[in-house]
Amino acid sequence: MSNRNLIDITDLTPAEIDDLIATAEDMIDHPSKYQDLCAHKQLATLFFEPSTRTRLSFESAMLALGGSVLGFSEASSSSTTKGETVTDTVRTVSCYADIIAMRHPKEGAPFAAAQRAEVPIINAGDGGHNHPTQTLTDLLTIHREKGRLSDFTIGFCGDLKFGRTVHSLVNALARQSGIRFVFISPEELKLPGYLKENVLEKQGLSFRETDSLEDAIPNLDILYMTRVQKERFFNEADYIRLKDTYVLDPEKLIPAKRDLCILHPLPRVNEIAVAVDDDPRACYFGQVRNGKFIRMALILLLLGLRAE
Repeated sequence: MSNRNLIDITDLTPAEIDDLIATAEDMIDHPSKYQDLCAHKQLATLFFEPSTRTRLSFESAMLALGGSVLGFSEASSSSTTKGETVTDTVRTVSCYADIIAMRHPKEGAPFAAAQRAEVPIINAGDGGHNHPTQTLTDLLTIHREKGRLSDFTIGFCGDLKFGRTVHSLVNALARQSGIRFVFISPEELKLPGYLKENVLEKQGLSFRETDSLEDAIPNLDILYMTRVQKERFFNEADYIRLKDTYVLDPEKLIPAKRDLCILHPLPRVNEIAVAVDDDPRACYFGQVRNGKFIRMALILLLLGLRAE
C-alpha cells in the first residue's frame, strides 16, 4: 500500500514534527481556518483496548475539522469475537473510512494492519510498545511550556518498562539536541535494554538511572510521571507491591525548580496527589487539551490537506 501511516514516532522527521507543532499552534489561535477542511471525510476509530482520552481526542479532532467518525471502543463490539483477523477488520473498514486510528493490546498490530489497509493508519497505542500520537501531544506541550524541544533535563518516573508513552517520547527526544535523560523507577520497571543500547548509548546521549524521585527532582526541567499499569502485569502480587512506589505530592515539589513542567499521559491512579493539580507547574490537563490539536494537524498531514 502507498498510504502514509504513523506507526512509530520515527515515521515522522524532526522537520515534520516541527511543522505539525506549528500547525497545531495555529489551530489553537485560529480554529475557524480549519473547521471545514475534512468535510465529507470519515475517521474510523478501531479501539481493541479501552481508552478515554485518546479515542475521544481523535473523535473531537475529526469533528472539529468538519469530518465525521465511526468505529468501536472495545474488541467485544467487533467481529474479532467471531474469529475475524485484525487485518481483515482493517481491510473492511478501509471501505468505509478515509483514515483509521487503531489501538490494540498486541505490540505490532497496527504495523500489520497497515500492510493491508487501503487508507492511512494511525497507531493509537500498541501494547507496551509505542504511542506516537501521545508523543506528539507531549512534544506540543513541552514546546508551549518551554518554547523549545532542546536543551533541558527530563525525568521519566514510574513504569518505564511497559510505558509505551515513555518509549515513544524517548525515541523522539533522542533526535533533539542537548537532552539529558533521568530514568526513575524500581529495578523491576526499568527502561528496556533495547532503548538504552540501541537509542541512548548508540547515540552517546546523556542519561542516568535512579530509584529516588527525591534525589532527581531538584535538577529536572520536565517531570514525566506515569502510572504502574495493572493491565501489563501477569502477576497481581507484583502490581500491588509496585503500584504506589512513587507518589508526587506538594512536599516533594518543594525543592523542584519554579518553572518545572509536570506531565502525565493519564489516566493517573495514585502517582500524583490531587493537591498537585493547583500547582502552576502541573501541565497534564493542558496536555490533554493539546492532544486534540496535534491530532487535528496529523489527520490533515496524512490526508494531504492544508489550510489556505
